[in-house]
Amino acid sequence: MSSLSKSILPLLAVILILTACNTASPTALSSEQSLATPEVPPIGGTSIPSPPLEPSSIPSEVPSPTEPVTPASSLPPMGGSGVILFGSDRQLEYSNLYLLDIATGYIYQLTRVKSNVFPGPFSPDGTQMLYTGFEIRYSFIGLKNADGTNRVSLSPDPLTDEAFPAWSPDGTQIVFTSRRDGNNEIYIMNADGTQPVRLTNNPADDFAPVWSPDGTQIAFVSDRDNPTGVNNLYLMNVDGSNIIRLTQGNEIDYGPAWSPDGKQIAFRADVDGNGDIYLINADGSGIVNLTNNPASDWAPAWSPDGSLIAFQTDRDGNWEIYVMASDGSQPTNLTQDPSDDQMPYWKPLVTNID
Repeated sequence: MSSLSKSILPLLAVILILTACNTASPTALSSEQSLATPEVPPIGGTSIPSPPLEPSSIPSEVPSPTEPVTPASSLPPMGGSGVILFGSDRQLEYSNLYLLDIATGYIYQLTRVKSNVFPGPFSPDGTQMLYTGFEIRYSFIGLKNADGTNRVSLSPDPLTDEAFPAWSPDGTQIVFTSRRDGNNEIYIMNADGTQPVRLTNNPADDFAPVWSPDGTQIAFVSDRDNPTGVNNLYLMNVDGSNIIRLTQGNEIDYGPAWSPDGKQIAFRADVDGNGDIYLINADGSGIVNLTNNPASDWAPAWSPDGSLIAFQTDRDGNWEIYVMASDGSQPTNLTQDPSDDQMPYWKPLVTNID
């Protein structure tokens, strides 16, 4: 498998490196065309015309998303159950959206499009999901029902890269990253895409925002106090005020994820040459390496009850979705597939798979 790109291209360029074992498309985004900085590792290029998001000549969905596509191997009990959304290229050369039902081990394919589609989080009530899609020269934020139907673009400007969407705890707003001002800045908008408000204003890259469970703060990643591409974690109030730096030094941080109780943040950090999943208290104290593995680990996601953390890793030779206890113990491969599976998001327990 190809290693991660040595140069940190703008953000979404690294989302495009996730499945680096695939042949890159000739329409892969250039550094001038893409968002900056990685939440994840390598994936090939992408092309999809604008709008509609998915041309009618391309099969947009499997006939029935509730039909199991791949029964997963027998999964050991891990003290929790639920549904995980993830991206995979297991059916096509592009990344599409899949659901894993942990209780049964079944995997359901939600989308089938000839472009890369990367998952985002479920709405707090579990009825919708955010995602990042790609046109030939830009990325956009999309919204779907939890069963993969009813595609809507929330990015009105066809010339601006946008990505990294996350819900407010009450489901009424979405925080996201946009290059509409020429560099990566953090915005908030209503859940229908209206009334975008800019929160950050800095010549550096601010990206990958996530809302705290109590709705008062937003964690994000930035290289504002470092050389370009050397990122740390920051906190700010939901109006963009009172920015606080949580991590220090030359480590490269990505993908913050709040624990359900709001006391800790899981994130991916490259401290000593490879990426691991770390935990930090919300006040910046008590950093702990949870994975401590020579492979690359990315994209942590908490289970709804806070007992488990899902993440992606290439420790088996390709990207797989793993789950571990919140203290880093009992890492278990959930997907066990030769394709690349990545970017997990847990579905809230308040709804069923359909």
